[in-house]
Amino acid sequence: DIPQTGRGDAAATTRIYFEGRYLGRPVTDENRCIALGMLAEGLRGSRPEEALPVFQAQLALWRRNWPDDENSILIVQTNLSSCLDDLGRREEAIDLKVDIYRRREATLGASHKTTILDGCSLVITMRRSMICPDEAIAFARDLLGEARQSLGADHDLTLRIGFTLYGLLEDHPNCTRDDVVKAVPILRDAAQRRRRVFGPAHPQTLGAEDDLSKVRWMLAHA
Repeated sequence: DIPQTGRGDAAATTRIYFEGRYLGRPVTDENRCIALGMLAEGLRGSRPEEALPVFQAQLALWRRNWPDDENSILIVQTNLSSCLDDLGRREEAIDLKVDIYRRREATLGASHKTTILDGCSLVITMRRSMICPDEAIAFARDLLGEARQSLGADHDLTLRIGFTLYGLLEDHPNCTRDDVVKAVPILRDAAQRRRRVFGPAHPQTLGAEDDLSKVRWMLAHA
């Protein structure tokens, strides 16, 4: 069943379009399956709890009707894991993202941009949960090295991973002053590269420089 939504928002518009064009088609119709994903994305922004069963239904259809289309299945799983993350179901999201990353690594290689992107998504969720901080830090360090070598130090993904690694070090439950001192170069490098790549007025640059200023103040007054 398709979740009911109120009229007058993006989710409702997507639902109306879906019902009018795809609802009568057989479940083996690929366009219908794609439309399920459109509906889920429309719901996810404001109603992630309603989007989740739609993503699950889409994943079940792909697996049943196109079991050899691993790339499409992984894309749906990625969207599903992000929805779980939105709902605060972090352990489930991490388990699924680990599976996705391992499949990407096995099929595309660790240096492929898509693999690094999925790894970045995983490490961000690991930071939000802080369930296994030591494992998250070790994975983030390895991923950062792979991103720098494969994509370059100025690539947006590399900068995001570096910034997340800094956050993991800062948020670690056993974080010491020395840990923060060691993490400062990571944040400073990310801030400088964002200024060079995005410009001084870009929100990402301003955010990184603001965080760097706060850390420096904290160290000065510790």
